[in-house]
Amino acid sequence: MGSGQVTDWQGKNVTVAGLGVSGVPAAKVLAGLGARVTVVNDGDDERARTQAAELEALDVTVRLGDGDTLPEGAELVVTAPGWKPDKPLFQAAGRAGVPVWGDVELAWRLRGPDAAPWLAVTGTNGKTTTVQMLAAILKAAGLRTAAVGNIGVSLLDAVLGEEKYDVLAVELSSYQLHWAPSLRAHSAAVLNLAPDHLDWHGSMEAYAADKGRVYEGNRVACVYNVADKATEDLVRAADVEEGCRAVGFTLGTPGPSQLGVVEGLLVDRAFVADRHKNAQELAEVSDVNPPAPHNIANALAAAALARAFGVPATAVRDGLRSFTPDAHRIAHVADVDGVAYVDDSKATNTHATEASLASYESIVWIAGGLAKGATFDELVAGAAERLRGAVLIGADRALIRDALARHAPEVPVVDLDRTDTGAMLQAVQEARRLARPGDTVLLAPACASMDMFANYNQRGDAFAEAVRELGAR
Repeated sequence: MGSGQVTDWQGKNVTVAGLGVSGVPAAKVLAGLGARVTVVNDGDDERARTQAAELEALDVTVRLGDGDTLPEGAELVVTAPGWKPDKPLFQAAGRAGVPVWGDVELAWRLRGPDAAPWLAVTGTNGKTTTVQMLAAILKAAGLRTAAVGNIGVSLLDAVLGEEKYDVLAVELSSYQLHWAPSLRAHSAAVLNLAPDHLDWHGSMEAYAADKGRVYEGNRVACVYNVADKATEDLVRAADVEEGCRAVGFTLGTPGPSQLGVVEGLLVDRAFVADRHKNAQELAEVSDVNPPAPHNIANALAAAALARAFGVPATAVRDGLRSFTPDAHRIAHVADVDGVAYVDDSKATNTHATEASLASYESIVWIAGGLAKGATFDELVAGAAERLRGAVLIGADRALIRDALARHAPEVPVVDLDRTDTGAMLQAVQEARRLARPGDTVLLAPACASMDMFANYNQRGDAFAEAVRELGAR
């Protein structure tokens, strides 16, 4: 498949795997470019049938209830990022020599000759916040930009839409990177690496390798986390353009070619003249909202990418000041009787929860849900001294309960054996009973939400609603 001009696509047989958020736009774009598009989808429910009818009106063939068979004559497969690499469809494509692209790869190939460069962010946790901070900093510098990819505007829309951008702030998941072999970012950051999605990738090594793809072909900077050696190892392994630099970020005092923190200031020793002697003040720690340690790290990574793109120091400060975090990310809900209630429902894995627990001194922890293969010993052992109590909910709560018994036997634990809509209200009431003035009741579940809720947003909303009910009594 060539550079993506219309003539390249005319009459090409393209299979789109999965309807979903990325599949429908991909199918429409490809049909509009003259390709002969067949969509295959595992499900055959009412929503799928509605989407199928919409696509069939554009002469797209849709095959519902069979996502495993490669259509006859397929020359390319464009897949939704969540489809596992071991699916029979992809094995058949491999045997037939048919390339498989994700929606990110498709967007990359369809960019015009004067397309905006990409500043890419991946990592187990903090991606969305970092990309939004980055977009805020770029905007503060007067650049036309958008936060795109795994969040906000779809990459296909950003690449093919009417609006012209100077630069894009791109969030990429490990799934998306797996299916994006030719992506080459201007600069990229891997924020951190912790076990996640291992059921999809098959091993930690495969997961790390997919994250590391974000560094391939970088032109200016590969940004890594000084506190997470695995991210630096990925930089060392990457094949980058001549002159591209490794730039670290650290919560400590930065060395040359690093950004870090000195006496309450975010400082840059990477993008300055004579970095062995000089440092540039970028912002105050208090400009970061909220100034929790992991969020300061996010801000430093965003600043590093912006500085790699040539943004002035004042724009870093102004962008961070204007940034407002999304809901359910260490969001302070209310104080009731001297106890703070904090919603971090977005902490769906142990690594995110570890950062959350490190942000408070004395915690009543509400946790549990779907563990996705995670173990909790290390998390609990590290946080044991901060825990006033724990309230456990959800399908895999026994795994956390057992870890608490092993590593924090003194901590009182309430185990809620219910999954109905009232469970969160009871959890908050039990947490209130355990808490003392000055404590923080923290919803940081370390698990996915789908056993009890539609998503982590709904779980966080239920928590906030329960807290408001407490305060109203």
